[in-house]
Amino acid sequence: TATGCVSKIDADKPQVTGQVLFRQHYSHGRLEAIFYLDGFPLDNNQSGRAIHIHELGDLSNGCDSTGGHYNPFGVNHPRHPGDFGNFFPKEGKIRKYKTNLFATMFGPYSIMGRSVVIHEQEDDMGKGNNKASLENGNAGKRLACCVIGICNKNLWEEKLSEKCVSLCRVSFL
Repeated sequence: TATGCVSKIDADKPQVTGQVLFRQHYSHGRLEAIFYLDGFPLDNNQSGRAIHIHELGDLSNGCDSTGGHYNPFGVNHPRHPGDFGNFFPKEGKIRKYKTNLFATMFGPYSIMGRSVVIHEQEDDMGKGNNKASLENGNAGKRLACCVIGICNKNLWEEKLSEKCVSLCRVSFL
């Protein structure tokens, strides 16, 4: 099964667009993801960007309406199922394939219908010695976001053949 989404653009921030794609073969298997994002500043020395799953698939007020980190087990950051860590753009792009993720597309803790949020800052991985660090890694404001939905399985194969993964296209708000 493949799922995905396209980033929503916030007009006053860098115009990050692209796709994030997830695949999980069976309910007890590990989740795989491809991150295929464009529009970051071209400075190759920039810090990492945190990418997380947030609890709501609500874009009614842009990325601010996606709620907090998806944390169904009430654990400290970075042990939430959708804490993907930091991504370092190169030439304004993120192209990354990750395996063995703890989030799932099946059962009561499914990420389906939730959102992916790309943050403006790097994730401190819970080592910031403050409450926000344990909740969200001090990752900063929300740069772009998208809702996780069902997509054509051919997208996965297409992006994987390019050595990157993507999510399904959804309408920009």
